[in-house]
Amino acid sequence: MSFHNISVFASGNGTNFEAIEKAIEEHRIHDAKIVLLIVDHKDAPVIDRARRLKVPYAIVERKDYESKEKYEEHILALLKAKEVEWIFLAGYMKIIEHTLLDAYPNRIINIHPALLPAFKGAHAIQDSYDYGVKVFGITIHYVSKELDGGKIIAQKAFEYTEGETVEEVETRIHALEHALYPAVVEKLLHEEK
Repeated sequence: MSFHNISVFASGNGTNFEAIEKAIEEHRIHDAKIVLLIVDHKDAPVIDRARRLKVPYAIVERKDYESKEKYEEHILALLKAKEVEWIFLAGYMKIIEHTLLDAYPNRIINIHPALLPAFKGAHAIQDSYDYGVKVFGITIHYVSKELDGGKIIAQKAFEYTEGETVEEVETRIHALEHALYPAVVEKLLHEEK
């Protein structure tokens, strides 16, 4: 059985990052370690979580690079230095492009707070709520060149309860994410061909 170095990319609060780290600590994800958290802006609350959990992190801001390619090349160098095998996006609000996609084919995974292929993009919860859907859910998928368009790995759903606010729906979505994402990470790491 091999040991897996993984990286998590995050832009915001980092609750899914923490869910994965806790699952590793509690041995629900076996033989793995988050060796690097990539954060795309210096004020992201996820940084405080990384410090508390003692996970190494790097702040890599797009504005510091002349092109998206140079930006991704710098991230790739950081990942290679840590011998990262898998990348798990956890609220990372940047599009992954060919530099990283080519280096990690079928090794970059994203979690999305809607039932893809519906409600792609950054405002999926609000968009689906505004549309009036009666079933909400989450999708975990491989990252491809198409926004929220890679092959689906897993989905979970729940029925809307009449009168629920968008904030209540979001809380339920996060609870699903924090349970399903670590389980999928464990499965992917250990189903090697």
